[in-house]
Amino acid sequence: MCIATAISLLMILICAMATYGAYKQHAAWIIPFFCYQIFDFALNTLVAISVLIYPSTIQDYLRQLPTNFPYKEEIMAVNPTCLVVVILLFISIILAFKGYLISCVWNCYRYINGRNNSDVLVYITTNDTA
Repeated sequence: MCIATAISLLMILICAMATYGAYKQHAAWIIPFFCYQIFDFALNTLVAISVLIYPSTIQDYLRQLPTNFPYKEEIMAVNPTCLVVVILLFISIILAFKGYLISCVWNCYRYINGRNNSDVLVYITTNDTA
């Protein structure tokens, strides 16, 4: 319980930092949230790969669920190949959405960096030919 509380508080802190960084336009405050998103995307990708490589683990996982789990018997009755396809489709949708959110945070970071960047080239044009 203590570990879950500590992780939850850390996540709240990282999200608050990202929100504050976007509001005050401090790009460095967005980086921890971006790193968390990349880490979360990588873990979910590993889950999808493990489902694809070891499809029998889904049936094992379903057998370990408590007997009062809703729709457990109905899910176990589904063809295992069909169940793997449905789970992979669901994970793919989640990964696509997470990729979109990563893109949004990265674009926000680039926008703030570009806005705060003072490297503006100034060209002075005059009609003086001398």
